[in-house]
Amino acid sequence: MGFAPSKLSLASSAFENHGGIPKKHTGEGPDISPPLSWSNIPDGTHSFALFCHDPDAPLVTPGAYGFVHWVLYNIPTSVTALDEDDQRFTNGVTDFGANAYGGPMPPEGHGVHHYFFWILALDADLNLPSGLTLEGLLEAIEPNVIGMNRLVGTYVRD
Repeated sequence: MGFAPSKLSLASSAFENHGGIPKKHTGEGPDISPPLSWSNIPDGTHSFALFCHDPDAPLVTPGAYGFVHWVLYNIPTSVTALDEDDQRFTNGVTDFGANAYGGPMPPEGHGVHHYFFWILALDADLNLPSGLTLEGLLEAIEPNVIGMNRLVGTYVRD
């Protein structure tokens, strides 16, 4: 899957693009998902998927790298925002082994990590089962992606 950003845009009222993610959205705080909103939705969109990935994590496995913090999908086209700690929609499994958001928690002394929140517009309502890994989600939705973009937040552990 090629990840070429489109005009679809993703934003958060909790942090600016390339800005620091507040502690309450991390493993050092209450660990609740940040509020997110998206706009410039491509014509033909029927649903959305979202994920958060930390490519700075010192992990490499066959076919993957980094650390997956959130996998969320089956978001209907009528929804263009998620509230803080939003519990709606279908969660996939993260690299924490949970079907829920898991915020930044880089290793101590590892420096600044970058967290890529991706929104993907899909041309179908796929009604996917819960518990997909990021790899499984991307495999299932690849033929249906018609737009995507990202919001990057940063975090360094105290």
